[in-house]
Amino acid sequence: MLRRQRVLILDYGSQYTHLITRRVRELGVYGETLPCWTPSDAAPTRDDGLVGIILSGGPNSVYEAGAPQIEDWVLARGVPILGVCYGLQALSFKLAGAQAVAPGTHGGEYGPQTVERVAPDGGAGESPLWKGVSPSTRVWMSHGDRVDRLPPGFVLTAESGPCPIAAMEDRAHGLYGIQFHPEVTHTEEGRALLRNFLFSICGAKNDWEMGSFLDETIRKVRADVGSARVILGLSGGVDSSVAAVLLHQAIGDQLTCIFVDNGLMRSDEPQEVVATFRGHFKIDLRVVDAGDRFLSALKGVSDPEQKRKIIGRVFVEVFEDEARAIADARFLGQGTLYPDVIESVSPTGGPSHTIKTHHNVGGLPEKLGLELVEPLRELFKDEVRELGRRLGVPAAILERHPFPGPGLAVRCVGEIDAESLRLLRAADKIARQELESSGWMKKTAQAFVVLLPVRSVGVQGDMRTYGRVAVLRVVDTEDFMTAGWARLPHDLLAKIASRVTNEVRGINRVVYDVTSKPPATIEWE
Repeated sequence: MLRRQRVLILDYGSQYTHLITRRVRELGVYGETLPCWTPSDAAPTRDDGLVGIILSGGPNSVYEAGAPQIEDWVLARGVPILGVCYGLQALSFKLAGAQAVAPGTHGGEYGPQTVERVAPDGGAGESPLWKGVSPSTRVWMSHGDRVDRLPPGFVLTAESGPCPIAAMEDRAHGLYGIQFHPEVTHTEEGRALLRNFLFSICGAKNDWEMGSFLDETIRKVRADVGSARVILGLSGGVDSSVAAVLLHQAIGDQLTCIFVDNGLMRSDEPQEVVATFRGHFKIDLRVVDAGDRFLSALKGVSDPEQKRKIIGRVFVEVFEDEARAIADARFLGQGTLYPDVIESVSPTGGPSHTIKTHHNVGGLPEKLGLELVEPLRELFKDEVRELGRRLGVPAAILERHPFPGPGLAVRCVGEIDAESLRLLRAADKIARQELESSGWMKKTAQAFVVLLPVRSVGVQGDMRTYGRVAVLRVVDTEDFMTAGWARLPHDLLAKIASRVTNEVRGINRVVYDVTSKPPATIEWE
């Protein structure tokens, strides 16, 4: 695709790398992430609209054997460079050698820290990176090593107590480095620093917006697909829904959607999917009722990773059977997002650490002999929602909280059976009703009920009961990398607990999860 200006973010393994890309895009500039080992011929150039490069943080020590380094082509591109945390250290190592970077004398810096600006030497005036930023500002540090010696041509622009070189620059060559993370919300003026780098230093234009992306993508889909037929697995979630509506707008009746009802969705969701896409959008939608098949495959399985793998395998089998019945299909549509693309390649060339397996269509394109069409693969989730609003996708779909691909299977801890799913659906429906009516659903990032494989003694209707335990989980987060538990009003918690224990026969206890991420994850499995 012909592309507007872009800033390249080279990933050195930081958990925050994708946040840099998001912040760049939020400022109206197209940000693109590539692994740090990307060869020159696979990376954008000035002719591709490249105006700047950001080097991310990372977990390594730059002076250790095998640590990722800066490739020669990066400096040869001739565009401004901003090194962030490990990126600062890698830049120093590249330009000044191993003696420039050393282990922190006090064990490093982790968490909030105050940095003080330093006037550049030589009377060069205010640093363009720090223009408009407070002389003393709070930032988020996360580093063990530190830069002990400025590379030739660099001047000091900020310092902190444990870190004498918190920021540096070689303005003549467009090279800048900061030891902290401007992309996280904990850095109070991080957005201003990134804005200065993009517009004052790189000279970027804020030409990244959804209207032009939509027009451009529709033209590309039509050119790629031609008169061929496209099939798409529709789950009813944000990503697949927006992808379906976009593809339908581009190619109309050439699109057929397949909705596999795996029996693991929340209350009333299958009916809502059918009503929305058949009724509202008039999309060719084929529905497969496969609940019994999934439940049979999951019988006796309690390990969450096994659940995910089984659900993924059965989905592929069911989808494959249905897709083969569609004549002349040549393309498989998917709601792949940019984080999926980024996370598919480790910055060091090896496998990334797996927290949990993500549910997807696996090797379906190869099995079915289909080509992929992924209209959302350049977008983050918030951008997909914005695109969906432009396409007229209902707010009930766009604003729904994240729902895992394996569905209720990973919210029903332990073994799954029809009765457990009935209890979980009923309790979850009540919780969502009360959160919606109280306005708390919109105030929080994710809310759901988990059913535990334990029973507790209770008294209901003057009778002793031995019922299941339901857990209410509601969190606040901006980026889902970290999350805190939502401080719901006690009256609301009491109402949810009362309704669940009174209306859902089989549950006699409700507890509220007050664990943050980390140490926990948001989902229980």
